[in-house]
Amino acid sequence: MANFSLDDVNNMYIDVLKELGNIGAGNATTAIASMISEKIDMRVPKVELMEASKLGSAICPEDETIVGIFLEVQEDISGSMMFLMKMPAAHYLVNKLMMRDLEYNEPFTEMDLSALKEVGNIIAGSYLSALSSLTGLVIGPSIPSISVDMAAAILSVPAIMFGQYGDNALFIETEFGDDVMIEGYFILMPDEDSYDKILGALGISL
Repeated sequence: MANFSLDDVNNMYIDVLKELGNIGAGNATTAIASMISEKIDMRVPKVELMEASKLGSAICPEDETIVGIFLEVQEDISGSMMFLMKMPAAHYLVNKLMMRDLEYNEPFTEMDLSALKEVGNIIAGSYLSALSSLTGLVIGPSIPSISVDMAAAILSVPAIMFGQYGDNALFIETEFGDDVMIEGYFILMPDEDSYDKILGALGISL
């Protein structure tokens, strides 16, 4: 087992994580703009290391219903990742993709959920591609799964899984859109050995 602790992370690593957030969000914005055939803008993402127990309150009240897309991280590093959206943002994005009235607010159909999974897959792939480019490591996502549930229930997954490795996760908050800005939240949880690999690939030693 590696000796690295996220509590010892240095400023250089934080800068790398911020760059990962910028590149990943930019790639994701380009991909989503292509999906909806419209130009969209992105605000500079907020990137931080956060205790897994605080993830829920960082997004919304724990009893608020959100959409969560979950993937495993594979190849040279392992771990898990999630992309989260509040319901208004998820409905707006689906309506854009389905070319429906933007005020449409009925429960998601299977086709809607499939579209959201694809969005989550593209966004996750954008961030992993950015991380791969920065490190030279081969990194890929698994087939995504999706859940529409209370934030507490969805975020119990990373809290439990990451509890095996440490106390912190990489939390990226971003906004993208056209006339309406959509908030999205990306959580990356490499296992402890994978952090060693990432740091080594970046030439960072603690």
